Amino acid sequence: MDVVELNGWELAEKLKGGEITSRALTEAYLERIDAIDGRLRAYITVCREEALRQADEADRRLREKEGITPLTGMPVALKDIFSTKGIKTTCGSRILEGYIPPFDATVVERLKGAGAVIIGKLNMDEFAMGSSTENSAFFPTLNPWDPGRVPGGSSGGSAAAVSSAECVLSIGTDTGGSIRQPAALCGVVGLKPTYGLVSRYGMIAFASSLDQAGPIARCVRDCAITLTLIAGRDPKDSTSLHAPVHEYESHLDGNIKGMKIGIPEEYFIEGLHPEVEKAVGESIRVLEGLGAECVEVSLPHTEYAVSVYYLVATSEASSNLARYDGVKYGLRVDEGGGLLDMYKLTRDRGFGAEVKRRIMLGTYSLSAGYYEAYYRKASQVRTLMKRDFEEAFRMCDVILTPTSPTPAFRLGERLSDPLTMYLSDIFTISCNLAGIPGISVPCGFTEEGLPLGLQFLGRFLDEISILKVAHAYEEATEWHKKRPPLGKLLGEG
Repeated sequence: MDVVELNGWELAEKLKGGEITSRALTEAYLERIDAIDGRLRAYITVCREEALRQADEADRRLREKEGITPLTGMPVALKDIFSTKGIKTTCGSRILEGYIPPFDATVVERLKGAGAVIIGKLNMDEFAMGSSTENSAFFPTLNPWDPGRVPGGSSGGSAAAVSSAECVLSIGTDTGGSIRQPAALCGVVGLKPTYGLVSRYGMIAFASSLDQAGPIARCVRDCAITLTLIAGRDPKDSTSLHAPVHEYESHLDGNIKGMKIGIPEEYFIEGLHPEVEKAVGESIRVLEGLGAECVEVSLPHTEYAVSVYYLVATSEASSNLARYDGVKYGLRVDEGGGLLDMYKLTRDRGFGAEVKRRIMLGTYSLSAGYYEAYYRKASQVRTLMKRDFEEAFRMCDVILTPTSPTPAFRLGERLSDPLTMYLSDIFTISCNLAGIPGISVPCGFTEEGLPLGLQFLGRFLDEISILKVAHAYEEATEWHKKRPPLGKLLGEG
């Protein structure tokens, strides 16, 4: 097998044992990027020289056995929403096209401290607003399994890069499913941690009460290893939790006998793709075969999730994006018409259509006369949704749902229908509104060969349980071992 196809934990053993160097591994990934990314377009920026320099430093650490971690020497890519010192950070937007941060996000600091090699910055929906990566200001990313389909979003570049072996793993962000949904559509694993477990410092804000960083990888073990290294209290982030960080990998023993898995009827709805429903049903039987007990639970306020999300998220976005006005950083369009004219021109030319739509929705929801009817009411229903999960978890250890109601849809198919696009995240949004952890793992394929995802949701700060169940399911199935037919990207048919 080509070295770039190996999982991170397998590569860590080879690096530590001296079977391969970080430089050789990094060069292999750069070769893969050169071969296919001109077509796939997962990367906005490839950090070639910096990555090789970091790889040489990692090799020194490995030789001298200095501060070695499971990520030392590992080529990792970042969604282009994380600030990276001296490296362009666009957030997929023209308004930040030339922005080069003077500092690293905390997640980036922790990855570098662990000896990871930052190989590049990945494409995304502009300001993380989208479910297909078609809202990037620069170009859409393609799905490695079918170049005519989307990779999901907003972390579409992150999921596509992992799926096509253009990096060992990536770090994405999840505001309403933006790690889990693209992971499902690209046939990889995506973990959204508990809100506040991973620092948001240096992560460009979309919706501050919902945004969370997390790993995307080809197996559950790699997600668990990465979470241990990036999680933890950060004094630079006021929403960062004072919570213990576990050695999550040590809990992946494959034993889930006696664990209770909740099946919410509200997630098996009209409009669920029949092949998704079939794959999830078969997954339930696999888990029961492993000794888990599946029980029915109810999440009665699920039907309001999309409505609540698109009030809360857009309201917070309208506030967060007010800082992009052409004054301090980013794009500035000044044609001599005065300050207000500069504001208008900068924002008009700098923001894409979807970002403008959400800013307007959020500004309207927060405006005098409408705040009580919209934002305040949405916040109250959000509290009811949190209580639904608390009640459901009295009956079970984890909750099982589909990740996405459909497999990957065709490029351009939903661009003219925002509501249909928003419904792509119907099964992932509630997790963010409640602040709980969730993970998506591959659970099958359609007849057309498109990957499908299975989601596990856990109690607040109970990443251990969802990782444990996800890993046991992964070990009992073969779905995660499948690789996309990259010949399509290489023009071989």
